[in-house]
Amino acid sequence: MSRYTGAVTRLSRRLGTMLFTNTGSKLKAFQKKGYKPGQHGQKRFSQISEYNKHLQEKQKARFMYGVSEKQFSNYFKVAVKSDEATGVRFMKLLEQRLDNVVFRAGIGSTRPQARQLVAHGLITLNGKKASVPSIQVKVGDKFEISGKKKSSKLFENIEKRAFKPAKWIRANIKTLSGEVIALPDKDDIEQAIDNQLITEFYSK
Repeated sequence: MSRYTGAVTRLSRRLGTMLFTNTGSKLKAFQKKGYKPGQHGQKRFSQISEYNKHLQEKQKARFMYGVSEKQFSNYFKVAVKSDEATGVRFMKLLEQRLDNVVFRAGIGSTRPQARQLVAHGLITLNGKKASVPSIQVKVGDKFEISGKKKSSKLFENIEKRAFKPAKWIRANIKTLSGEVIALPDKDDIEQAIDNQLITEFYSK
């Protein structure tokens, strides 16, 4: 499975965090019911084994970035070979996905939407059509919404969004374009994820 299409709020409650950035009804529903779904959700929210704690963190990251189990495992195998701390390098690989970059630039309002923009061929990377969300970007890469698609209703009110692009991305919301000016550092990775728990999960 590469993309979760089920109940967003229910999955987020099960994993204890809002997985998909959303300032609307889904976020309000999550905040209203700050406990796991199901008949015994409120009673069992804090009861979790060490294994399940590690597993839950892995699942949280996997669903948040929208990657398959196989992709997730492959990213970790690459991270293990790095000289950096495995967990940090692992998260950087997730951050450098093209779909995530489109999200971090503010062009996609959520990661799922950004992934769709890429998968549906609306994004060009260095002047060429890019339709693979998992492409790893590098410094100097330029991306934008392809010409004819810039007039789409999807982007009508984009300049009104209260969104600050990641510091390693130079974004131009007016032209729906951006450039990777640096690679993410440990302070730029998703803070909602405890990457050490993921490292421990795969180390067992």
